[in-house]
Amino acid sequence: MTRRSPKEEAVRDQLRDRDGSGAPEDADAPERPQEEAADEAAVAESEAVAEQEPEPEQEKEPDPVAELEAERDKYLQLAQRAQADFENYRKRAAKEMAAAGERAKVGLVRDLLPVVDNLERALDSAQNGGAGLAEGVRLVLSELQGVLAREGVEALEPAGESFDPTVHEALSTRAEDGAEPGVVLDVVGV
Repeated sequence: MTRRSPKEEAVRDQLRDRDGSGAPEDADAPERPQEEAADEAAVAESEAVAEQEPEPEQEKEPDPVAELEAERDKYLQLAQRAQADFENYRKRAAKEMAAAGERAKVGLVRDLLPVVDNLERALDSAQNGGAGLAEGVRLVLSELQGVLAREGVEALEPAGESFDPTVHEALSTRAEDGAEPGVVLDVVGV
């Protein structure tokens, strides 16, 4: 029997300590060379380390279904935004058209009001002269007033009311007995 080297003895002691059995190795067991004992210790140690460290996860390949769903969601959001933008545009265009119609109506009424005033003056002067001319002017005036009424234009009769510069147009001012200052006395051109 050959004598064991001090290194071999140290390795065997470590193995015994790990096993927890303080019993010496079987004396009948054949002696193993020092390299085999060192290899066993290295294998046991690497197994212990392997148990402690989890295996690194493999890089997962991107899921094609998840990619397609993300792309679908992106395009759905774009379509919803486009639809909302179009709805807002449609509402804005309708408002702008209504406002343009109102502006056109105001311009038309502003242009027609002097015509109505002139027809009324012609009617007043024609009542003194010819009956046929007065009747013709009266028909034209009533037709024009009907068109304006259909467009929402109503004649104001502010006589006796307080003067409002945002609604009324003053031609002159005068004092009258029994009337308070700032009251409309006469209406011209209605």
